[in-house]
Amino acid sequence: MLLGGGWDSRTYLVDGRWIEREPRRPAVEAGLRTETRLMPWLAPSLPLQVPVPRVVSERPLVVRHRRIRGARIERLDETTGRRFGQFLLALHARPVDDAIGLGAPDPEQALASRARLLTRLRAEVLGLLPDDLVAAGSALLDRVADYPIDTLVHGDLGPAHLLVHVGRVHGVIDWTDTGPGDAALDLSWGLHGSSAPFAAGVGDTYGVDPATGQRARDWHLLGPWHEVLHGVDTQAPGFVISGLTGAVARLSAESL
Repeated sequence: MLLGGGWDSRTYLVDGRWIEREPRRPAVEAGLRTETRLMPWLAPSLPLQVPVPRVVSERPLVVRHRRIRGARIERLDETTGRRFGQFLLALHARPVDDAIGLGAPDPEQALASRARLLTRLRAEVLGLLPDDLVAAGSALLDRVADYPIDTLVHGDLGPAHLLVHVGRVHGVIDWTDTGPGDAALDLSWGLHGSSAPFAAGVGDTYGVDPATGQRARDWHLLGPWHEVLHGVDTQAPGFVISGLTGAVARLSAESL
């Protein structure tokens, strides 16, 4: 049964207990293969359930893992925020060098990937902003270019990837973007896109310092820009419009 999936993969439910994913485009294949090596090492050290995929077909590439019970998180209170903060502490404590040895990008590759992304954002999104927000948008791109790449991060954390079961945060899915990065990226939604109680739980549990909190805010401001690029790449104007609307709203709120 086709479940849909995210921007990178199509997702199927098989026999009610298996999740199978196949890449939507060739560029995603490397990330899926890295997951099959990285997640068996990472899963035992995390306090929440995560997928541990294996390759079940090479041509076309298909990876499979056991279905993780739960539904998308809805209740964003302090308790769930603390649970999320505990998960991030465990993830960010894992050695980056070990992850690189299992196929994750090294910091130099991650920096080059970030530079390519920022070049595209500057060329394809910045000019779509209203004139009065272009300077703020340009300064945002300048700041994030210099942010650390020293922590193993999930890279795409938000409510769509947090699963709740029996009232508790239970699982975290979609690890295609995992690799070295800025810890503040994983904190961005929890601190600046959730709710005040959830953010307080995350911040207190993780021990967020002011500099990390500010970087997390910048990553949150940049979030909708990715949606614009996705719309461009998939020729889906709806994503371009919704992403640009989000980018304008966040930058405008920041300047008030």
